[in-house]
Amino acid sequence: MLWYKSWMETRWIFLIGLLVASCAAASVVLIWPKVMGLLPLAASFDPNSDIGRKVRESADQFATYHGYVGSQWFGKNLRQMASLFGILLGSGGLLSQAAGGAALFTLSMPVSRTRLLATRAAAGLAELCVLTVGASLMIPLLSPAVGKGYGAGEALITSLALWIAATVFFSLTFFLSTVFTDMWRPPLISVGVAIGVSVAEQFIHGSSPYLIFPSSTAGYASVGDVPWAGILLRVVLSAALLYGAVVNIHRRDF
Repeated sequence: MLWYKSWMETRWIFLIGLLVASCAAASVVLIWPKVMGLLPLAASFDPNSDIGRKVRESADQFATYHGYVGSQWFGKNLRQMASLFGILLGSGGLLSQAAGGAALFTLSMPVSRTRLLATRAAAGLAELCVLTVGASLMIPLLSPAVGKGYGAGEALITSLALWIAATVFFSLTFFLSTVFTDMWRPPLISVGVAIGVSVAEQFIHGSSPYLIFPSSTAGYASVGDVPWAGILLRVVLSAALLYGAVVNIHRRDF
């Protein structure tokens, strides 16, 4: 019953997110031949200018299919979409339901508030995982269509690492949804935090474990390549935010 209720509350966000992310992954693969055709134009830019240097840096990344996918999908598109849909999936909750009067039915069910929140959080995190990993598996599936290959294992490991990073924004929104009674402030605040983090990370060294999203776009060919210290910090941060949400709901008088 609780799982079904959580699914009904979030199913459209999940399905739309999965569709959008899968189409974005497919487009990254299928436009690869056109990108290759544009690479020679990079030599026409002045290498001493700022624009020229940025163009050459991008051209160097795109010189190989692996680097192109790492930069465009895992380094940009997936991060942005996983963060956005993580925030959307984490929105809502008992307080927003209370504002509309629906929380009385939920709280009348013979289950604890902790179990209510745990089920809602687990369902949202599972949906975010399927969205992130499922869309990423389009990369190895469609790569043969452009005469290239990309390891399914590498796509799986890298997407799981990015999913764990995106859970921070899910958990932040989930926590804020137990602080504010409306549906709009939690996602708006989380989007602002995500933008701020993205800007700040431009000035942090790529190997720092304090990055929410690791800046390396090469992908993780094996579990030995995964930045485990950073992963652990993200897991702890997400767990702390979810625990804070439970504490907030237990203190509330509905």
